Amino acid sequence: MDMSPYLLHYAPDNASVIIRMALDSVGLPFDAVLVDRSRHAQTSPYYLKLNPHGLIPVLEGPEGAIFETGAILLWLNDRHGELGPSVTNPARADFLKWLFFISNTVHPALRMCFYPEKYVGAQAAHQLTLYQTMSKAIQSHLKTLDLHASQRPLPLALQLYLAALLRWCALYPRDRDRSWFSLADTPHLQTMCRAVEQMPCAKAAQAAEGLGPTPFTAPVYAAPEKGTAT
Repeated sequence: MDMSPYLLHYAPDNASVIIRMALDSVGLPFDAVLVDRSRHAQTSPYYLKLNPHGLIPVLEGPEGAIFETGAILLWLNDRHGELGPSVTNPARADFLKWLFFISNTVHPALRMCFYPEKYVGAQAAHQLTLYQTMSKAIQSHLKTLDLHASQRPLPLALQLYLAALLRWCALYPRDRDRSWFSLADTPHLQTMCRAVEQMPCAKAAQAAEGLGPTPFTAPVYAAPEKGTAT
């Protein structure tokens, strides 16, 4: 392993793919360290020292470990730029409110759909109710974001974050009816996803994590050479 300044603890097609693309887009060298979910490595003592919540990703840098996808994106932007407006840019406030909306509202809503047992327990009826409630909420959130995307170009950090979330809306959870979601219902976000797919950082993520040729506009389940998505 070389002496790259960053270590990205990742699992294929997890939220770490957002950070992978962000690092590549800015041209920052990093080493990718697999968190083997098939062995529950995210709950190992080693990993819990990096992130006591056992969630992926973690980015280790010269100043220590950072977790939470939104926090990592914001830190990278403030340190290296290119992902969003700088602190002195008049567009900074707008960037922050939408970044936090995505990280604090949209992303957690997806997690509730994917892991309902963590929120309402083992009863199937409760899990179904939560899924139905949150999928409706996500539909509303995406319409709001689509309207915002129609009014101005989105900063790169938001594009990368949203492209991944939209991918997962189409794919997960495998055992639920996902007909409530269609990327075509949010045409401005669909256009954004097409653009992200053509970015070199997305091409690199496709190759590294087995995401397929159209990971955001017509996604298929990841087929990585190493690790598992779930």
